[in-house]
Amino acid sequence: MIHIELTREDPWPADTDWEALATRAVRAAIEHTPHGDLLTTPALVEISVRLTGDDEVRTLNAQYRQKDKPTNVLSFPMVQPDLIDTVSQNSDDGELLLGDIVLAHGVCTAEAQDKQVGVAEHATHLLVHGTLHLLGYDHMEDGEAEAMEEIERQALATLGIADPYLIRED
Repeated sequence: MIHIELTREDPWPADTDWEALATRAVRAAIEHTPHGDLLTTPALVEISVRLTGDDEVRTLNAQYRQKDKPTNVLSFPMVQPDLIDTVSQNSDDGELLLGDIVLAHGVCTAEAQDKQVGVAEHATHLLVHGTLHLLGYDHMEDGEAEAMEEIERQALATLGIADPYLIRED
């Protein structure tokens, strides 16, 4: 069972059900990976999602990635990717804390405007992307990036969201 522990700071708008949006995004991401059994495990699989401002993300990015600038999404895995399945099946307390995902409002909003999509749609993409990082996916090498992007496309398609990597001709 997937559980999202969500915190929202201003200026993220209160008129969106961010917890439901995050749950759908996380479930779609997991479903399209070999870790899909996490969706049906009796263990409680928890992901913390924090919607915050650019300043906080900039601080975290500087502290953990030595990049002194805000970024759209940060992921902090709590479990090594090769142990995810064994931990979820053998956890004594029936809980798996998969990790934390943090989104920066200003960066997310600016990127959404550039892509000509809504903030909620772009945040959904970033949550799918962040979830894949929690599962051990990366995009440092071309092959890894292509594989990760394909999973993102598939997950987003199930949510009715168009390919975010499609190059639009204006």
